[in-house]
Amino acid sequence: APHQPPAPPAIASQSGGCGVASGRMTDTRRRVKVYTLNEDRQWDDRGTGHVSSCYVERLKGMSLLVRAESDGSLLLESKINPNTAYQKQQDTLIVWSEAENYDLALSFQEKAGCDEIWEKICQVQGKDPSVDITQDLVDESEEERFDDMSSPGLELPSCELSRLEEIAELVASSLPSPLRREKLALALENEGYIKKLLEIFHVCEDLENIEGLHHLYEIIKGIFLLNRTALFEVMFSEECIMDVIGCLEYDPSLAQSRKHREFLTKTAKFKEVIPISDPELKQKIHQTYRVQYIQDMVLPTPSVFEENMLSTLHSFIFFNKVEIVGMLQEDEKFLTDLFAQLTDEATDEEKRQELVNFLKEFCAFSQTLQPQNRDAFFKTLSNMGILPALEVILGMDDAQVRSAATDIFSYLVEYNPSMVREFVMQEAQQNDDDILLINLIIEHMICDTDPELGGAVLLMGLLRTLVDPENMLATANKTEKTEFLGFFYKHCMHVLTAPLLANTTEDKPSKDDFQTAQLLALILELLTFCVEHHTYHIKNYIINKDILRRVLVLMASKHAFLALCALRFKRKIIGLKDEFYNRYIMKSFLFEPVVKAFLNNGSRYNLMNSAIIEMFEFIRVEDIKSLTAHVIENYWKALEDVDYVQTFKGLKLRFEQQRERQDNPKLDSMRSILRNHRYRRDARTLEDEEEMWFNTDEDDMEDGEAVVPPSDKTKNDEDIMDPISKFMERKKLKESEEKEVLLKTNLSGRQSPSFKLSFSSGTKSNLTSQSSASNLPGSPGSPGSPGSPGSPGSVSKSTSQMAAITTKGGLVGLVDYPDDDEEDDEDEDKEETLPVSKKAKLESS
Repeated sequence: APHQPPAPPAIASQSGGCGVASGRMTDTRRRVKVYTLNEDRQWDDRGTGHVSSCYVERLKGMSLLVRAESDGSLLLESKINPNTAYQKQQDTLIVWSEAENYDLALSFQEKAGCDEIWEKICQVQGKDPSVDITQDLVDESEEERFDDMSSPGLELPSCELSRLEEIAELVASSLPSPLRREKLALALENEGYIKKLLEIFHVCEDLENIEGLHHLYEIIKGIFLLNRTALFEVMFSEECIMDVIGCLEYDPSLAQSRKHREFLTKTAKFKEVIPISDPELKQKIHQTYRVQYIQDMVLPTPSVFEENMLSTLHSFIFFNKVEIVGMLQEDEKFLTDLFAQLTDEATDEEKRQELVNFLKEFCAFSQTLQPQNRDAFFKTLSNMGILPALEVILGMDDAQVRSAATDIFSYLVEYNPSMVREFVMQEAQQNDDDILLINLIIEHMICDTDPELGGAVLLMGLLRTLVDPENMLATANKTEKTEFLGFFYKHCMHVLTAPLLANTTEDKPSKDDFQTAQLLALILELLTFCVEHHTYHIKNYIINKDILRRVLVLMASKHAFLALCALRFKRKIIGLKDEFYNRYIMKSFLFEPVVKAFLNNGSRYNLMNSAIIEMFEFIRVEDIKSLTAHVIENYWKALEDVDYVQTFKGLKLRFEQQRERQDNPKLDSMRSILRNHRYRRDARTLEDEEEMWFNTDEDDMEDGEAVVPPSDKTKNDEDIMDPISKFMERKKLKESEEKEVLLKTNLSGRQSPSFKLSFSSGTKSNLTSQSSASNLPGSPGSPGSPGSPGSPGSVSKSTSQMAAITTKGGLVGLVDYPDDDEEDDEDEDKEETLPVSKKAKLESS
């Protein structure tokens, strides 16, 4: 068989080939390196390209073609010969011989591409794609000696101490040929040869015959590479396995023999945490442990030639584990005792640790099961009460026990998150928030003592899986998403955000050590995920609790990664282009911490600089009018000197064009007429409004929220305001704004600290719906708004569909809350009680 070529390097560029669309390809599955074997038996790299299979008229048959990714030239054109022996190695290699001394290899970038081409080859040769070799590799001398399997079997030398070297040579010479391996395996089975070899092993040890022991090592190692289940059953039997391990202690390449048997008999102890009454089960557990030990510790790491030769050993361990899990699962008394002792307060700590470690290993074994068997396994554990048991264990003081319990919990979440969600929602009806399983998990994440927060990272991943709507079920009777997210935001979100809120009460983080910063970054990562996937619930939570303002306090952290996490959180919110969020940002002046961070960063060209500029560039490119106006009106003096990018000047231009259209509606109408005229002349030119509609991202619609673009979708006459109505609307808004300007004070060209954004009549902001000024968003005692989940005044879905509606004349209130009528009376009070920290003076120098 040809030698193994090295693994292909990962290269990003791609190009097309026969049977694939020409030009640049995004599919890397067909990307390969072509190798040929030189006279020194070394592999030469012939280039990187893309492989395809197609019929070649000149060769009169299906062929493999490889075209270079650099220039599309043909690197390889090889007809798939029905009699050529192709080999698949290491999942990403196909090796074959074109002629007597011309060996070829294709090294694939991805396993999927290798499998695809392998199926084509097998299809041409009429072979099952599950094989690793399409034809037996037999040279002429072997063909003469072994015509077919019906010829006489291989004759083994008599099993004697003096002939060990001869036996070792016979085994070694048989391994390269599949046919000879088969004959050697049959001979070893039929003659009971292994037991005779192990008898000689005892003689050699007694005589301290090191040379004989070295030969026995080579023989036993070679028998492993024959890959025969029947031989493994003999070698791994109770009476033989320790002697087999003994033979493998005498590796000729080591100066001193290993002490594997001593470790297995004296050091490694079998702990029977719950008595196992079935002797067959007990024997199977011992056998599996020892075989796993042989695979991991005793046998040397297989070379590239031997990797596939140990597949049967992997299978032997795999099926043993399946059997063990099945036998334990059927033993109801065993599992009942296990869970009873786990949750019993009288169980001592050492015993409990052993029980938890056993359960963890039991769950790890279950990963070997087929999907339907794994279903039954976790269903059994669920019926036995594994989740209530975990809740008890996670509440204990022992860190090791809690760590093992966390690992078990991760198996359950990864397997069936819906089962975990259902349990936590049921227990919420009977227990306080403090002892809910999901809150215990959040607390362990927050209280992780590891300086690198390894455990917290794992737990954050599990929480993200639990709150991910993508894996939530929807049935005819109920929607898991609605129910679970309602539960999570009511009972758990306050626990998750507690460290964030506690650390952001001032203008900069209270604690800014590395571990705290890492934890807050993890929490922000989860909140950012929520912003992207939980539109309705997270929107209410952020605005009612003033979360974004608190998050932006972290922009002042000395840890750049935390400041960037805070910025990414805000960027995700702005990316939604939701006017509800935009009004909240403008009302609370939440660009101020970002602009401050930008100015403090100075002229340094780093990630912070780029990320902030990208956020403003997004506002400019997407033409978010409300934010554009807000930024220019309040922060232009601070940003006007930034000229190394055109972003801020572009924003100013957008703002001026917007104002020009408002101030001169006739010009706006004329432009509209010109646009319409141009549209009739050139069909490729779209009206501005149509462009805005086609650019609207409908993928963000979720939970029945209607995201309505500034242009109208239906274009009905009733929906389109005539130019006069538009003019009157704009005129009213302009007059209203001019009145409000009188209230401003000149603070670096910005609005005064107590200034409150006002809207034209009938367009209330609804950013807060509390009845008293003391309950501003973000204050610890502020109650949930009528729109928050779980509160008596929750708005209906039909009401929420009014969200994010805008008109050219002004901003329309998103949700018509019941207490809107009282808001006008409270406006003055609220203006006076806005926190001064929101309006801290911005230095533009």
